[in-house]
Amino acid sequence: MSNLSGKACHPIANAYRLRWKFACPSHWNVPPNMSDEILRLARVTKYFGSAAVPALDSIDLSLTRGSTLSLLGPSGCGKTTLLRLIAGFEKPHSGTISLAGRVVSGEGSHVPPEHRHLGMVFQEFALFPHMSVERNVGFGLKQAGLRDRALKQRIGEVLELVALSGLEKRYPHQLSGGQRQRVALARALAPNPDLILLDEPLSNLDVQVRQYLRYEIRQVLRETGTTAVFVTHDREEAMTISDYIGVMRQGQLEQLGTPEEIYCQPRSRFVAEFVSQANFLSARWGHSGWETEVGTFAATDGGAREGETYELAIREEDLTMRADDAGRATILDRQFLGHSHRYRIETPSGQKIHARTPPASALPIGARVCLSASNIHPFQGDRLVEKVPSVV
Repeated sequence: MSNLSGKACHPIANAYRLRWKFACPSHWNVPPNMSDEILRLARVTKYFGSAAVPALDSIDLSLTRGSTLSLLGPSGCGKTTLLRLIAGFEKPHSGTISLAGRVVSGEGSHVPPEHRHLGMVFQEFALFPHMSVERNVGFGLKQAGLRDRALKQRIGEVLELVALSGLEKRYPHQLSGGQRQRVALARALAPNPDLILLDEPLSNLDVQVRQYLRYEIRQVLRETGTTAVFVTHDREEAMTISDYIGVMRQGQLEQLGTPEEIYCQPRSRFVAEFVSQANFLSARWGHSGWETEVGTFAATDGGAREGETYELAIREEDLTMRADDAGRATILDRQFLGHSHRYRIETPSGQKIHARTPPASALPIGARVCLSASNIHPFQGDRLVEKVPSVV
């Protein structure tokens, strides 16, 4: 490990040397009159080994300069594989990946990671333990040719940006987890990359630090105008940090949109369940509205076919309860969450659903309740029914 400085032959050092050697803008020949589009993926597909099912299946997306995209999904959905393809650590079997207007993967070419002008923040921080904060941040800059005053100035700028000024001489073991991750972020930002990739960078931190760093990362990215792709399985994290969210499932991009669009207008049952934790109730459309086992939800006719069965997606906060001895649903449990009460409710068929109410009022466990709902999203199969009644 003592060989890591200078012309080290250690594989980690070599990886960083290659990554940063071409990191400064002067080494990336951007074509004139390029558009604001930084990233484009066209029909990107990836298989591992002899698997019959692709790890990624025909992914299409684009990202403009200064935007932050979160890839959100459960473990094994393909989000980290997609990040590795963008970084150049993996090659697609088909499709193309373009960065700043240049094809870097596909069409018979593959630009290696160190030539892509990217920054990367890993889940495990990946700091050199024997180097101080300033040497960690400056490692790639020095390999790229920055020296003396220019090097010191740039290190100072990025450390100030991530609120680590004054800690230049400390070593990683002398820092908290949050501080180490900020060092990693500073190192990734130092060469002014076209795109920064963050692979679940907050997952190893405790809840309070994670919540603080969400805000801090968002602010830093906005202040610097940096374009970013952020991988996470935490929906709150994705909505807090991102301008856009791509929800992934089994190697496919289920939906791409703003946090508000993803949460309020889910296009598939999976998105509704995973992002908003929606309840699903079986229903038929009748003369009075949606007929369910817990009652009829009033709505105006917007084109649903009478007598057909639908699955209604109803978010927990959109389900309203009223205590009534004649009610068809029963409260099984209640949890106090500070900002709300969360109820577990049983329907006549035995289905368990959930509702959230403000903390000021609470209904007792065991109470029978009548239910009403707003912001209903009807599904048939896995897909949203486009023309449907609107709730009144």
